[in-house]
Amino acid sequence: MIDFTIGNLQSSVLVHRHPANPILAPRDIPYNPAMVFNAGVVKYQGKYVMVFRNDYGDEVNQTILPHTTTNLGLAFSDDGVKWEVNPFPCWSWEDEEVIRVYDPRLTVIEGKCYMCFAVDTKHGLRGGIAATDDFSSFEILSLSVPDNRNMVLFPERIGGKYVRLERPFPVYSRHGIDRFDMWMSDSPDLRYWGNSKLVLAVEQVPFANDKIGPGAPPIKTDKGWLTSFHAVDIDSSRGKNGWEETWKKRYTAGIMLLDLVDPSRIVGMSSSPLLAPEAAYEIDGGFRNHVIFPGGMILEDSGEVKIYYGAADTVECLATADVDDLIRLCLEGK
Repeated sequence: MIDFTIGNLQSSVLVHRHPANPILAPRDIPYNPAMVFNAGVVKYQGKYVMVFRNDYGDEVNQTILPHTTTNLGLAFSDDGVKWEVNPFPCWSWEDEEVIRVYDPRLTVIEGKCYMCFAVDTKHGLRGGIAATDDFSSFEILSLSVPDNRNMVLFPERIGGKYVRLERPFPVYSRHGIDRFDMWMSDSPDLRYWGNSKLVLAVEQVPFANDKIGPGAPPIKTDKGWLTSFHAVDIDSSRGKNGWEETWKKRYTAGIMLLDLVDPSRIVGMSSSPLLAPEAAYEIDGGFRNHVIFPGGMILEDSGEVKIYYGAADTVECLATADVDDLIRLCLEGK
């Protein structure tokens, strides 16, 4: 039972929404999804690559189609802002056990691209990792047991091991309510995972009262792994904030630094959101309003950090910040 509400939240003044937002919307997709969001974005072989989630429905009547109509789309860009969308979805897993695949996260490790994803099955929600060279064929390397998702890979091995952040769903042991935290596991080969430990608990985040979890794959800086996360607060007084009869949750993006050698150790974390829903495309007219979900983060040579995020579960957006500003925000804890 949630016994407190969070109240008003604001984005950090250090982060700037791109004037071209939304940078990808349903109108940009040739096969007519109703919602395009929660994308993974990387630089790979000289291009920006985006794999995004498509959901289908009736925007006029605000109804969604069955889950089986969720799939993944693909787009490329020269500047990370203007995108050329492939004419067809790049992946929809066909298997009698699988309901849908969604929420991709992309990481390049040692020159190869890996995609973490969530998969709803008839017997639970699983987190997966796949490898791809061409974004048209995907070799599935690992699938978790239910229930786990929001997996992101670190872009290099740490102590000789591959490392991922993840968000399991311990409903039974958390008294049947959303109290979900961020965990870390490692692997010798991207297939078998263990040594799991808690990284960040929802109780440690001042702007969350419901759940937290990984956002974009971390980026390496000399002060630590710059790591985004999503934080959720719930307020029972919220009414109709999207297509559903009631949508009581708000999603914000947080930022923290993890230790370079032991990424289960938090070096610093901002006590306020990096991004909170404020812009029109984040708070109005979407499937679920007041939702920001970071899924991609790219550090440019200039020191600019591009932060890609889904807004209102309907469009894909971009914000930018200076890497030194973000590091200072984490270390000062503001």
